[in-house]
Amino acid sequence: MASILGQIANKSTSNCINKDEVYIATVPLRASKGPGQLLMSTAYSLNFWNLKHYMVIIKPSFPQFNEALVYDFQPKNPENILVAITALSGKKVPGVILERKLRKIPRKNCWFVGCSNRDEDGIHHFNESWDKYLKINHHDCTDYTKGGYSFTS
Repeated sequence: MASILGQIANKSTSNCINKDEVYIATVPLRASKGPGQLLMSTAYSLNFWNLKHYMVIIKPSFPQFNEALVYDFQPKNPENILVAITALSGKKVPGVILERKLRKIPRKNCWFVGCSNRDEDGIHHFNESWDKYLKINHHDCTDYTKGGYSFTS
């Protein structure tokens, strides 16, 4: 996370009057029980890479919208063991951008990174142009998060 946050200046939320607030959050990368979980545990134990999933959270400035929007990029079928093996071997796998709603901004592993200078459709334009193939350490959730933040600010 330090590499992403090191590239993004942390600013005060008070500067976001009438602008959406942009956050970056991270959660531990998990796999379903069985071979996928074994594979992820092995990769974590061997310290192959920082096993975290990154996402962009946008908190709308309008009071009538009390939910934040979460955007993240992940494999289309993340629980499939063949997808996990293919991704871990450094090959491209089909990806998907997910959009969800949150009632509250997470208190842990979530950092305010700035105000959005785009309208509410800005992230949707970015998502449409994003290449939907995922390749770990080259075009993954970390790159998506950096790009999503850069596009909105």
